[in-house]
Amino acid sequence: MLTETERGLVAGILMSEGSFGGDGRQPHVILRKHIRHESLMRWLVARFPRSRLYGPYHHGDRSYFQWVARGAALVEDVLPVLDDLIVPELDAHAAARLREMRERYAAYIARLQERSAS
Repeated sequence: MLTETERGLVAGILMSEGSFGGDGRQPHVILRKHIRHESLMRWLVARFPRSRLYGPYHHGDRSYFQWVARGAALVEDVLPVLDDLIVPELDAHAAARLREMRERYAAYIARLQERSAS
């Protein structure tokens, strides 16, 4: 259970810097942050234990971590937070990106929701 403050932080961070997409088979939400933000990335994993943290990666002059929520971590844990807080009135662009991801992967999301309901 996230506090209201944690829910707001998660939504704000992902709304402004997250990537809503998928690999063609399943949806994902990805956040890439410089290694100086490692504590924030680990904070996300602590709140969403089924998500994953990859890295640190070093490419050229860039060093970063990548946080990924997919599968049950995305559908059951992260999407309920985002659906409640990422709304067009707050950020139309982010809301559209989230809606497009949900539409593109609607069948996958429905399957996981049905599975967790039973």
